[in-house]
Amino acid sequence: MSGAVIRQAMVLAAGRGERMRPITDAQPKALVKVVGHALLDHALDALADAGVELCVINTHYLGEQIKAHVAQRRTPRIVLSPEATLLDTGGGVKNALTHFGDAPFYTINSDALWLDGPSPMLARMARHWEPSRMDALLLLHSTVAAHGYDADGMGDYYLTPDGRARWRGRSGVAPFMFAGVTVCDRRLYAQAPQGPFSQLLLWNKAQERERLFGLRHDGEFFHVGTPAALEDAEAYFARGGGRRRTME
Repeated sequence: MSGAVIRQAMVLAAGRGERMRPITDAQPKALVKVVGHALLDHALDALADAGVELCVINTHYLGEQIKAHVAQRRTPRIVLSPEATLLDTGGGVKNALTHFGDAPFYTINSDALWLDGPSPMLARMARHWEPSRMDALLLLHSTVAAHGYDADGMGDYYLTPDGRARWRGRSGVAPFMFAGVTVCDRRLYAQAPQGPFSQLLLWNKAQERERLFGLRHDGEFFHVGTPAALEDAEAYFARGGGRRRTME
């Protein structure tokens, strides 16, 4: 395991948030508030706490709102990566690679909200990152324990005893969902296509090389992707659920 601190990250915030409508008719999903704080701020505060110094945020839908929202932040330093056309998750990261050099970085989906377990999740992922063995490390969470996860969801991944992640494919049921956070570096994107594409394409290729790994999250996880999931998250904290610094 690595003891290095990861100093850079990307938050994926360009999407239209279709499943969150009508809330996202007038604001991007990244600025939807949970317990009075935008989803984007929950991610940025956690990144700052983890020692991240630079965060790239891709924008497209209502991107000027995100630009204005982050203008006063001091940490981490923010760089925007506007997309004239949506590039999907993989294309958006590839478009931002010039900001990262060869060092590892986190990627975070803007609708991912988590509470740390016994130790801070981002630092735990950094400790588990081993570039000699891994092309990507995915945060995974039990489907039955995740807040806001579709009850009919089929899950995304299996975990092998040695920590490798196996995508369930187009059929079957898997016990773990992708929890919206990864660690990788630019090597993952070396043979990536041009234009829009999903990160799943690259994760599947990493899996073929036996270099796709997963880490099970040991705290609470909220997939805030729909109005119902937002209500679920708000209700959890209203009942006195665990709090992180930004919620105090």
